[in-house]
Amino acid sequence: MAVSQAEDRRVVEDGELQGSGFRYLLGRRDFRLIWFAQVAAQLADKFLMFSLIILAYRLSHGSTPVAATLLAYTVPAVAIAPLAGVFADRHDRKLIMVGTSLLRALLVALIPAASFVPGLDRDFVHLLVVTFAFAAVGQLFSPAEAAAIPSVVSRQALIAANSMVMATMVITLVAGGALAPIVSRADIYAPYWIAVMLFLAAGTLITFARIPRPSRLADPAHEQRHPFHRLALELKRGAATLGTSPVLLLVFSELSLAVLVMFMMFTLAPAYVSQVLGISDQDSYVILVPATAGALLSAAALGQLGSRVRPSRLLIGGLAATGLTLVLLAMVPATFASGGYARWLGAAFSLLLGLEFGVLMIPGLTHLMEHTSDDVRGRIFALLFMVVNGVTALPVLVAAALSDLLGISRVVAALGVLLMVTALVVARFARRVFESRAEPR
Repeated sequence: MAVSQAEDRRVVEDGELQGSGFRYLLGRRDFRLIWFAQVAAQLADKFLMFSLIILAYRLSHGSTPVAATLLAYTVPAVAIAPLAGVFADRHDRKLIMVGTSLLRALLVALIPAASFVPGLDRDFVHLLVVTFAFAAVGQLFSPAEAAAIPSVVSRQALIAANSMVMATMVITLVAGGALAPIVSRADIYAPYWIAVMLFLAAGTLITFARIPRPSRLADPAHEQRHPFHRLALELKRGAATLGTSPVLLLVFSELSLAVLVMFMMFTLAPAYVSQVLGISDQDSYVILVPATAGALLSAAALGQLGSRVRPSRLLIGGLAATGLTLVLLAMVPATFASGGYARWLGAAFSLLLGLEFGVLMIPGLTHLMEHTSDDVRGRIFALLFMVVNGVTALPVLVAAALSDLLGISRVVAALGVLLMVTALVVARFARRVFESRAEPR
């Protein structure tokens, strides 16, 4: 598949062969600035996600407004993500990331500022509006960032770069969930001022990074069309790029499935620890903490060693191993519940799940970066974010309903069987597709 000229030139830079590990990445000034900016932006985003839940309940004293706030937080991911991908492919990605960081800082500042306005200090609607606007602006940042990373690091280092990106997502999710309630106790609006500072820091860091503009071929006939017509054509091209490539379609589907399964497990965690492990539903940390640790260990290992293994082998092995672990997670702890070992077995299998989740996610994200050209990469990742944030909601709800109807163990085991069957199908049809394209080791 075509790659940009900038990617071809990255083989040798400054007279030295480029590296591929964490040390190489942290030595790259532009990647380092982007990554630090991502840490700040992700922490602010996750901090806000949990803080909004607390504030929405404080203002409304009801669960429905809380659900509405979360909906306002997630809907833009489905409605705006494809347009954000086109924007990231047509415009200066550095400017997009700086502008969206500063604009999000301004929007977040409106939330505590409203508490000083009579009539808004106890109003819930303004929170809904600001949340929707904040989430919409945020959709422009992620595709631009994902598309920019391959332009500032060597191709060999992409798997390590994605390991760092995924580790950041996991750590900030845990940190945001833990810190938001603590900071909110001191002052209900304190998390928002902290988020403002973090977004300002992210925008400032990106300002100093050198990020190449996306490469686009001049097409006078295309530029003369109506803007909406051009937008439709570019959306169509992004979808066509994905749909006509068996490799990209396979990796895209695998990534969506991996995220779906992990969302389901987070949703089912309270029921699992209560029904299978026989402990309080508030002790879901027993499986969530080991899963988080496993994902971080996987990111660390793949970041250093992942470039030595074919992506197809990692993806197929990850699917099969995750499926088997889910089946064991459903069956084994329940078998040993009477002996008091259920808690430890559940934690052990959850650690394995976290490790396997990294094996599924990191090579998949790397493959999308490697095998998409610079002028459509933003659209491909925007479509991925749209699927992950939007399409996964219904299956998660269905899994939760089925667990109430059939039992949590049966649903978890069924997810495991689904992944193992998927691994068999992928192993049968995908290897020759991957290998026919001469994957780099």
